[in-house]
Amino acid sequence: MRSTIDAAPVSLDGASMDPVVRQVVRSRLIAITDQMRLALQSVSGSPTVTEASDFFTGIYLPDGSFVTMGHQVTFEAPPVGALIRHLLSNGTRLKDGDRIIGNDPFVGALHQNDVQMCAPLIVDGELLGWAGVMAHETDLGGMDFASWSPKATEVFQEGLRIPAVKLVDGGELREDVLEMILTASRLPAQVGLDIRAFIATLNVAAERLTELSQRYGKPTVLSVMHAMVDDAEALVRARLRELPDGVVHTRDFLEHDGHSDVLYAIDCVLTKRGDSLHFDFSGSSGQAQGFVNCSRAGLAGGVAGAVIPTLGFGIPWNEGMLRPVEIAAPDGLVCTAVPPAPVGSATVEAVWTVSNVVSAALNRLLLASPRYAHRAQAVNSGTMATFNLSGRDRHGQVFGLHLMDPLAGGFGAFADHDGQNAAGPINAPCPSIADVEVNEQKNPLFYAYRRLAPDTGGAGRRRGGLGAEVGLTVSVPQAEALVMTHGAEVPNSAGIGGGLPGGLISQRFTVSGGSPTELGPKPGSFPITPDDLFEVTWQGGGGLGDPLDRDPGDVLADVRYGVVSAVSAVETYGVVLDESGDEVDAVATAAARRSIRAARLGVDAGSVPDPSPVTDGPVDGRVRLADRLVVAPGGFGQWEVRTTDGAVLSRGSTRWRDGAHRFELSLPPAAGDTLHPDLTVTGWACPATGALLAVDVHLRDEEPFSDLDLDLNSLGGGAR
Repeated sequence: MRSTIDAAPVSLDGASMDPVVRQVVRSRLIAITDQMRLALQSVSGSPTVTEASDFFTGIYLPDGSFVTMGHQVTFEAPPVGALIRHLLSNGTRLKDGDRIIGNDPFVGALHQNDVQMCAPLIVDGELLGWAGVMAHETDLGGMDFASWSPKATEVFQEGLRIPAVKLVDGGELREDVLEMILTASRLPAQVGLDIRAFIATLNVAAERLTELSQRYGKPTVLSVMHAMVDDAEALVRARLRELPDGVVHTRDFLEHDGHSDVLYAIDCVLTKRGDSLHFDFSGSSGQAQGFVNCSRAGLAGGVAGAVIPTLGFGIPWNEGMLRPVEIAAPDGLVCTAVPPAPVGSATVEAVWTVSNVVSAALNRLLLASPRYAHRAQAVNSGTMATFNLSGRDRHGQVFGLHLMDPLAGGFGAFADHDGQNAAGPINAPCPSIADVEVNEQKNPLFYAYRRLAPDTGGAGRRRGGLGAEVGLTVSVPQAEALVMTHGAEVPNSAGIGGGLPGGLISQRFTVSGGSPTELGPKPGSFPITPDDLFEVTWQGGGGLGDPLDRDPGDVLADVRYGVVSAVSAVETYGVVLDESGDEVDAVATAAARRSIRAARLGVDAGSVPDPSPVTDGPVDGRVRLADRLVVAPGGFGQWEVRTTDGAVLSRGSTRWRDGAHRFELSLPPAAGDTLHPDLTVTGWACPATGALLAVDVHLRDEEPFSDLDLDLNSLGGGAR
């Protein structure tokens, strides 16, 4: 690494490690990060920042490792570090007061809309670290408004790319550089205000770090920064040692690249050994012709976006959490695209899908750990349907909107409770969306409705949270909508342990009071008038466990609250209500559930015994792999995978599918009505009782694969 900073690095000699001082400085660094957030939101005029919190703020070590981060978007910590490392290695000379701007996905950003800035924090001529900020900008140029073009075939068509440029030189704003950037945007006033908000954010960090260093000494502050990262690494490695070793294989798909409705696979093979994680994405599809790709920076962001919130409970969120993580993937995949591949929609396509498969893999490990099984979770809100709107407002001024409401997808079910409704994706730990009134006030937008969407939560013993839905039109004579998503034909919010996936995205458009037309995943741009109505329903969270194991009383409550329809109560959960609809018919419910389990096995209902009740946690020295899968000692000194009703599925291995009953599974209408024609769904049932053990969504011309190959000797509880 060639350091090109006109400042010497701070020496750690003489650093005070007094525990009280250490904790004070640690807390102050976290507070400074939050003060950066406040500065950004106070100056910015963009609802994406002020209302939806689609941004990142953080403090970095001199080498680009992040020490602190806010709780906004977990995708975005590594990309700013990549920008810093790029500066350290390319020979750019930097000094106190410099502020560097960039947005190049092949340098460090996720896509061109994610503008990032960093600043070297130089105190009394010594480099203490860096401050970083990043936020989504609605438009940075390109062939289509919002810089997301479904028809793009090259990155050059998608908007201005800024590799790493000094915007502020020694404290002086370079107006020529700012003008160059703003000239590329259709919304120069909004982008210009946000860039000034970035500068203010970095200035706050510089001022506060200088004050902190002058009070406690630069060596002390830097020593605490290093200790924060080291402590987080030690804590996450200790947590990893408590999880079973082995291999977990997960896969998800995104459909339609803007040109043709083909499927792209994101394939993740997680190998966990001791206190380290190795993610291999080599089995993923090659890069797409269209804009759904992400660069290697996006892959790193997607992995971090799931690792940090999934494993980071009770641990400070910083680079230490990622030190045990290795990522392997060749160039040229849909998740490691190389120039000139378009990457405009990376964050909501390939990056998002990467987080889905990483989340699914990590939660399988948690589920197989007696200590952490209660934290295991199905996939959250597996996609974000994008709606952008542009045109001229009632004053004749150009306006642009990037709607953040799609963050109101459903949370995945947990092992010990249902997923929360409209709680958002795993990558946004504190999601927020603008009030309806705020969006209508700032833009010529009119809501026909915004509400929870029944039946969108994945069915299971624990139900996934509902996604929301909106109906929108405009209050000006005409505007241009840009609509795109994945997940209209792929149920990305996968369930776990027999839980069903959440509902698919549904995008509908009604012209002048006619009948609604399904738009599919990538309709692109089209005009919209006050006589038209655009409607979209977002994915709910995945379910956990067999839906037939859900307490009938809970299903009744779901029906009463409008969360689950009466039809789904019967067809999916096997719960029959009496004529009044106010009570469960226990006899009819038992018969309905027995009939559904028998149909899975293809036998007469009278020949299927009722399964044993589901209980949580390890039982009699056994370890659970899922609700109805346990690892237990068997004959000849071998461990066996059994169902909770005693059916032996495998010996000496957790690759249990060969011993289960396989059947073609029809998903409920919300999750399967528009399934991509190249996909099919396979269910796996206990051969004795028909209880549902797992659900696989896979290509029709490929066999399902085993998702678990764990080291039996590393399992906790009785299996060791």
